[in-house]
Amino acid sequence: MSGHDHPHHAQAHGTHDHGGHSHGRDGHSHEHEHDHDHAHTHTWLDRLKHLVSPHSHDSADKVDRAMESSREGLRALWISLAVLGATAAAQAVVVAFTGSVALLGDTLHNVADALTAIPLGIAFVLGRRAATRRYTYGFGRAEDLAGIVIVVVIAASAVAAGVAAIDRLRHPAEVEHLWAVAAAGLVGFCGNELVARYRIRVGRRIGSAALVADGLHARTDGFTSLAVLLSAGGVAMGWGWADPIVGLAITVAIALVLKDAAKQIYRRLMDAVDPETVDRAEAVLAGTPGVSGVGAVRLRWVGHQLHGEVDIVVDAALTVTDAHAIAVDAEHRLIHAVPRLTRATVHTDPADLPDAHRVLAHHA
Repeated sequence: MSGHDHPHHAQAHGTHDHGGHSHGRDGHSHEHEHDHDHAHTHTWLDRLKHLVSPHSHDSADKVDRAMESSREGLRALWISLAVLGATAAAQAVVVAFTGSVALLGDTLHNVADALTAIPLGIAFVLGRRAATRRYTYGFGRAEDLAGIVIVVVIAASAVAAGVAAIDRLRHPAEVEHLWAVAAAGLVGFCGNELVARYRIRVGRRIGSAALVADGLHARTDGFTSLAVLLSAGGVAMGWGWADPIVGLAITVAIALVLKDAAKQIYRRLMDAVDPETVDRAEAVLAGTPGVSGVGAVRLRWVGHQLHGEVDIVVDAALTVTDAHAIAVDAEHRLIHAVPRLTRATVHTDPADLPDAHRVLAHHA
């Protein structure tokens, strides 16, 4: 087959993501998805269980990686909501009869952190919806939009805590039952640190920037809860100003978390990836048999999954079938080598044909 007869594209159409997606035109299929036309009887309890813990079926009756990620994410959110909700409720009771503005700021922060589970939960549920003709990449981006909501909530909690602290500086008031304030601060630290460890671990495992950001938020909440102990200690020593000053310190800590969370979400929305991930993908492609060169490598996060578009160079004399086989092999290797990569479109270029893209040059 001559170089001029070689097709312009030889791609791995339809993605091989080991989660029910077929390879398309190569004649092979790996755990094909099937239509669920078998009968299901759903009660309201079944629907509730499905919302909290989504499930999926395929030909081998296994849950695919994307769905399992959503399941883990939702489980982390509901557990976090329960723990932080209980923590904030206990602290609110103490605030009511002690009047501690430092504890009030910590409680507001914990309430905000608990409430972030709601937009993230909605995002995880949306993210498991199938792609449509309008949303051809699916709904994974809902998770990144939820990250924006989280940043806004963190900012609102910072403003509320700051306003309360400044008001207390201007209008001093006695803080009562210091032992209860100290105990509530310790409860806040334990609850937040437990949630932070869980969220960060799950978020990193499933590749969710929003969940990791939420975990970092909870971790800082834990340390601000410890600051409440300083407030109680200062007031016990007769330093009435210690309570509002610690409240302001908590506001600053929240602002620092806001900066880090906003940076993470911004990078995700701008399709930023770790350069080392790109290096790994290029190395895998270069080591694929039949690949004589590697062109552009583009990776982007869609929710907590990576999608890729890559260019490889192959022998111009290959048949369409052989070029496609190399593309499929390259995609397969990428999926195994790059964490969280679930699909990749591989474009093949013929070697030694520098004008192969000449017709597109004026569009560049």
